[in-house]
Amino acid sequence: MNIDITAEIMFKTARSGGSGGQNVNKVETMVEGRWLVAASSLVSDDQKQIILQKLANKINADGNFLVKSQTARTQLQNKANVVEKMNDLINESLIKKRSRIASKPNKAAKEKRLENKKKNAFTKAMRGKINYKN
Repeated sequence: MNIDITAEIMFKTARSGGSGGQNVNKVETMVEGRWLVAASSLVSDDQKQIILQKLANKINADGNFLVKSQTARTQLQNKANVVEKMNDLINESLIKKRSRIASKPNKAAKEKRLENKKKNAFTKAMRGKINYKN
């Protein structure tokens, strides 16, 4: 299931650090994407709860899911990066984790474990005091 939230993302720009030379001081190339999870019509209530739990470190107190990008030199590239990151994070958070099926040890593994226990017990018994009276 792929959810595309591009239509509901609000963008904000700011001056970014990093590469770009004099361009950095003049142009607002950093892009910050905000998506209000609770007000979204693209996901169900159950999916909203999952998103709020799994992406809690990227959601602020107002309930906005925040992602920013300032790696590229242009605003358009950073905007595309933000959209891609947000969509990827949301779709990854909605994937259900497979439950692990517990396996039982086979007969050879059990015998090997018991053999090691016997060897270990014998080694420890040999560390004891020697009784010469027998």
